[in-house]
Amino acid sequence: MFDAKKLLEQFLGSQVPGLSGSVRDRAGQAADIAKNNPLKAGALAAAILGTKTGRKLAGNVATIGGVAAIAGLGYLAYKNYKSGQAPEAAPKPEPELLAPPADSAFHPQSPALSNDFALKLIQAMIAAAKADGHIDEKERANIMDKVQVSGLDSEAERFLEKELADPLDIDALVAAARTEEQKVELYTASRLAIEADTRAERGYLDLLAGRLGLPDALVDHIEATVVAAKVEVGV
Repeated sequence: MFDAKKLLEQFLGSQVPGLSGSVRDRAGQAADIAKNNPLKAGALAAAILGTKTGRKLAGNVATIGGVAAIAGLGYLAYKNYKSGQAPEAAPKPEPELLAPPADSAFHPQSPALSNDFALKLIQAMIAAAKADGHIDEKERANIMDKVQVSGLDSEAERFLEKELADPLDIDALVAAARTEEQKVELYTASRLAIEADTRAERGYLDLLAGRLGLPDALVDHIEATVVAAKVEVGV
């Protein structure tokens, strides 16, 4: 099994500012960046997740990336929710996202954040990216062209190709989240992957939240925390 946590860092690690245009345009730009720029992680994320808006993770959320970013944002949202604060009044992950306490199930080194669960977080992000139906057969081939120049090993490539091609299995995603913290992290990863600016994306997130059994107030806190962690960039 390949290192899913390392692959997850390539989804939520280095940011590549300035990608713009349609998903296909962004993927094309990502190919050039992957060939000529060491920031292959950002290029991979742009190719697969390529959102339609010009936003990127702000501050040290982008720097820490990967599991740590998901865990940190999930922990902050969960803590704010438990404190009873309104989402709009709760502390935001700016200017610095702090790591969860060492004894917290949200801590990146927690046994709950295993390689297997990191794999589910990647699957959740890809599922969210496919929610609006834009990744058709032609687009999958286009994306895999970019993946092949991103420096991944063959096992990771095959995993991504399969995830892009397979139909959504929300039952498997939901079943993988056995604790409340894992449910929060799975939803947080899904929300990070997209801007949720289409009815299909919003509907998918609502379905996922419902299937995970997340209270509406907790979902609102995750939404507020993720939105606050992103900033507009030039497009």
